Amino acid sequence: MLNQVDIVVGLAWGDEGKGKIVNAICKDYNYVCRWNGGPNAGHTIYLNNKKYKTHIIPCGVFHSKKCIIGPNCVINVDKFYDEIDYLKSEGFDTSLIKVSPKTNIITQRHIIYDKLYLQKKLGTTAQGIAPAYSDKMLRCGKLAKDYIDKKYLWDGELSGKILCEGAQSFWLDINYGNYPYVTSSETLPYSACSLGFSPKKIKNIIGVAKAYDTKSGVDPLFPEVLFDIPEFKLITDYGEEYGSTTGRKRLVNWLRLDHLDYAIKKSGVTNLIINKCDILNQARMYKLIVANITKKFDNLDRFQKYIRKYLLKDKKIKILFSGHKEVL
Repeated sequence: MLNQVDIVVGLAWGDEGKGKIVNAICKDYNYVCRWNGGPNAGHTIYLNNKKYKTHIIPCGVFHSKKCIIGPNCVINVDKFYDEIDYLKSEGFDTSLIKVSPKTNIITQRHIIYDKLYLQKKLGTTAQGIAPAYSDKMLRCGKLAKDYIDKKYLWDGELSGKILCEGAQSFWLDINYGNYPYVTSSETLPYSACSLGFSPKKIKNIIGVAKAYDTKSGVDPLFPEVLFDIPEFKLITDYGEEYGSTTGRKRLVNWLRLDHLDYAIKKSGVTNLIINKCDILNQARMYKLIVANITKKFDNLDRFQKYIRKYLLKDKKIKILFSGHKEVL
């Protein structure tokens, strides 16, 4: 019987540290499930001071949890097996990994189209994600049941406690983001129900943000001039702000607190984690943006107190401030 579903969701433009949070809490769950996106996403986690990365496989595999890739994801077969081989070589149990038979397949044609027509214009990762979703909606896509080894196909039912691992984030959502500079799937927590459970089973929605904003790829909200600002160059270096999938440098800006507040409300967040506060300490800079006005603080404590007061004025949520790798 399915008892409870908790969902980890990004509240900014991706790269918030969702994988770190899933890695920290997934030991208490029976399943860790991915509900959206494809190998355009990535989770970086640390175990025993060693860095590991996954791109489509849920990071519950690092804790011997059953891992499900849901029907609203898209999957590159070659990259899926490459990731399986990588995890096997590191000693992890890949028999726990299952893919919904209805998951759509990314083909070479999708990747070529992405590289030719979308990568430069929209700043995509050129992984073929948008063309694969296009074919899904045109009802001419290819399904995992015909391309993935049967031993990796999921034919069961979810049970016990479920942790849903979000990819991308609120402001990249196809409906809520700065269209067309968005991803091609629904990133909000309600879309996790595509895994096959009732929304009535959802208990906790764990929203993740950073103490500053970052964005990979093209977006008028993140003009490339940000690359040239010394303050943001410092944060980029201290925060290791490079994409886990592409390796490209992320654009950095101060935390847009009103954007975060809106994302929390629309996502139904019950628990908020704000990562990388220690990076601001390293840089000795504490700023955020509210209604296009930049506010400066003397220290991290005052910065965090302002955030708490602002976000708790009309809602009840639990707020935790966290460091780059560890909880502060």
